[in-house]
Amino acid sequence: VQAELFMGGEAEQDEAAQADEINTLQNTPHEYHLVDNEKEARKLASMLNKQKSVCFDTETTGLNPNDSELVGISFSIKAHEAWYVPVPENYHDAVKRVTVFKDFFENEKIEKVGQNIKFDIAILKWYDTEVKGPLFDTMIAHYLLQPDMRHNMDYLSETYLNYRPVPIENLIGKKGKNQRSMRDVDTQLIKEYAAEDADITLQLKAVFEPQLKETGTLKLFEEIEMPLVPVLASMEAEGVKLDIKALNAYSVELEKDIREIEKKIYELAGTEFNIASPKQLGEVLFEKLQISDKPKKTKTGQYSTGEEILVKLVNKHPIIDYILDYRSLTKLKSTYVDALPLLVSKRDNRLHTSYNQAVTATGRLSSNNPNLQNIPVRTEKGREIRKAFIPRNSEYILFAADYSQIELRIITHLSKDKNMTEAFRHNKDIHTETASKVFGVPPEEVTKDMRRKAKMVNFGLIYGISAFGLSQRLGIPRKEAVEIIDNYFKQYPGIKKYMEQQIQFAREHGYVETIMGRRRYLKDINSANGPVRGFAERNAINAPIQGSSADMIKIAMIRIFEEFNKHKLRSKIILQVHDELVIDTFKEELEQVQQIVNDKMENALKLHVPVVVDMNTGNNWLEAH
Repeated sequence: VQAELFMGGEAEQDEAAQADEINTLQNTPHEYHLVDNEKEARKLASMLNKQKSVCFDTETTGLNPNDSELVGISFSIKAHEAWYVPVPENYHDAVKRVTVFKDFFENEKIEKVGQNIKFDIAILKWYDTEVKGPLFDTMIAHYLLQPDMRHNMDYLSETYLNYRPVPIENLIGKKGKNQRSMRDVDTQLIKEYAAEDADITLQLKAVFEPQLKETGTLKLFEEIEMPLVPVLASMEAEGVKLDIKALNAYSVELEKDIREIEKKIYELAGTEFNIASPKQLGEVLFEKLQISDKPKKTKTGQYSTGEEILVKLVNKHPIIDYILDYRSLTKLKSTYVDALPLLVSKRDNRLHTSYNQAVTATGRLSSNNPNLQNIPVRTEKGREIRKAFIPRNSEYILFAADYSQIELRIITHLSKDKNMTEAFRHNKDIHTETASKVFGVPPEEVTKDMRRKAKMVNFGLIYGISAFGLSQRLGIPRKEAVEIIDNYFKQYPGIKKYMEQQIQFAREHGYVETIMGRRRYLKDINSANGPVRGFAERNAINAPIQGSSADMIKIAMIRIFEEFNKHKLRSKIILQVHDELVIDTFKEELEQVQQIVNDKMENALKLHVPVVVDMNTGNNWLEAH
């Protein structure tokens, strides 16, 4: 199956035959050693201290480093050989065992290799051990080489080493109530599993390192992605304080609003029904109220009631608006208002988001538990949630810094368009400027509506919006949308040229690159299927823009983090969302923090146009934003 993914389906071999050829621990010679006493541990530590590069992996009781305990650590320095060091259950004894390896972990000259090494760094932090020195994360290396593929170790091992590792289920059983803890598994069994993890990760490094050099992505790996790992580990460990009382009060308020809307819906429907059931809702809308002449149906034969369907029916009946409101409020309540307090760690009563470096194909960070990127900010009720994110205590204040229109500045830098460059250099309002040029009126005569249309074009074209898409978004005839886009390209010919060049480059090379050389492979760029090709073409335009803005904020984060450490500041970066950083700032350091953040964000990448950072402070995230 993996081979097919790599060879575009040419590998049509019989899967059973392929399974026979794959190697496992059973048919591969290996030396895995158990190190279960202090004397042996010290001997191993002294040997590790003499190495240039060591691969290590931790075994734990769970997947969340803030609520898990260490069970053991494995090490490998050459293929097919590894050591496993079990760690006692008692915390005091565990710290004592880990401390034997403290000098090794904190040695800045030794490279540490791992798969999702941020997790291991976070776990060891709880055991009073910092991981220092250069890092090599095989998961992130593969992410840079193949951003659209999977990056978990079992998959990488089968794909690149033709080797199937011992499944974790063999040790602890399948996910669910009856799954055992790693603590309860026989040490000999864990030894084989854990040592194998370190061994395979080391072998994967040997495969990926030369590939990073060949594809020109080693610089990005060494200068951005790896130095970012400790920054994210620190942010995750730091966490953020939540105002749980405020969230609970807001939950009660939302519940009241939801009940009101519910009453209104029943009134308009003339009957009570389960609004959350698409089946019942479909019957009410399309049979009882007969809102649409040609209602769409799903594959199972029930009426489609998805958001995109309902939005188009808003003008047909007042009930639709209430249903959309009902949905957005119930989602807000269940996904954020009620869920956030449950994610607070019992260890320190703080919320620890997890950041993912190897998920989005564009290079942007994503986060989960909670997904900060999805906290709704477009609606007033959604924005309220940010109020619950508060400073550490009364000596601190939240400070937020946000790149202003960074993607438009990047496309201007990449396209070198004269008019757009001019507007940014003279610090003009870019949307008013665009409206003035597109609609042929002086800037002072631009109406709110003109500016709104121009803004949609400015941002829409970055994402490859079509005339049809623009007409839908703005609620204007397609003919008018075509005219607006034509005028836009007449005024900004450099942008049109840049878009054409990007598509051409992608056709010839099969990929596009960011300013820093981050690649996005576009296998469908020459597809005969129009919509499929169109999607790849839009990515060819957008990936370098989104990816460059992602690189910029990552560089800024690394430099801010280093500067804070250098000056031993108490202020800490705690959140990163889209183009924004939030810093839990010790009030006495505010001026210094503002200077550092502004300087490092503005100068992360040198662009031909000025980079502007909007900064603000507040007693909660909403105020600071």
